[in-house]
Amino acid sequence: MKYVSVIGAGTMGNGIAHVFAMTGYEVTLIDISSEALKKAMATISKNLDRMVSKEKITEDTKAKTLALIKTTSDLAQGVSQADLVVEAATENIDLKCKIFTEIDAHAPVDAILASNTSSISITKIASVTKRPEQVIGMHFMNPVPMMKLIEVIRGYSTSDEVTSQIMELSIAIGKVPVEVNDYPGFVANRILLPMVNEAIYALHEGVAGVKEIDTVMKLGMAHLMGPLQLADFIGLDVCLSILKVLQDGFGQPKYAPCPLLVNMVTAGKLGRKSMEGFYSYEAGSKVIKVSAAFA
Repeated sequence: MKYVSVIGAGTMGNGIAHVFAMTGYEVTLIDISSEALKKAMATISKNLDRMVSKEKITEDTKAKTLALIKTTSDLAQGVSQADLVVEAATENIDLKCKIFTEIDAHAPVDAILASNTSSISITKIASVTKRPEQVIGMHFMNPVPMMKLIEVIRGYSTSDEVTSQIMELSIAIGKVPVEVNDYPGFVANRILLPMVNEAIYALHEGVAGVKEIDTVMKLGMAHLMGPLQLADFIGLDVCLSILKVLQDGFGQPKYAPCPLLVNMVTAGKLGRKSMEGFYSYEAGSKVIKVSAAFA
């Protein structure tokens, strides 16, 4: 593989582009918004600067990495040479299926098509293409440049050859791949999101406050980040979407989203991205404090 196309210039997409380019792949970053593409390149440059300052890479490596990334808003052109396409769009099944229909029509016939979905069925996504055996999940963790894990998800029709290629590629870009099968939430979010949801229920039912719940999990369970702060970091809208996938996929009430989470998303309190969730955030600062709604 030489050419990698990444669709979606948000947090996950720019991180994926960063990692592939830094390991020598020619990357085309695709997004319908030219503003999003500019912001993504600025973010990649800033993250590379941070690595230079910590002496993890040199200025020369930074320059070579940025030179390997080009951007476009034309999906057809952007995937026309790709050996691998990684979709990193919003966690919405209809949007992903629409994107994969377009990718399938314009990418080379032997290209592998991957989704960074964190919960949606790879089998469902693959069903809208004419190459389901070449469709696979590559669930990167956030922040992509730092986190080692990639969940490699086999759809019902994903071939052994494609799975082996993606496992080997994941190692080549410095990650640790774990092969999993295609069931709602896969492994990571099937375990993580019910824990986050239970923490929200504990807050909703008055068991303890925001800081208290997070402190118990950080000090008692050795988590680097409490579940409520983590929910803010993931995005409360994303948490809600994943829980709905789990609830619909398994049909079990234990996956039902907490009403507090539903209300917060409805009110636009999405966590870090909206500057307020369980905590409040200051622009350009890492300073956080418990949201006034829970103080």
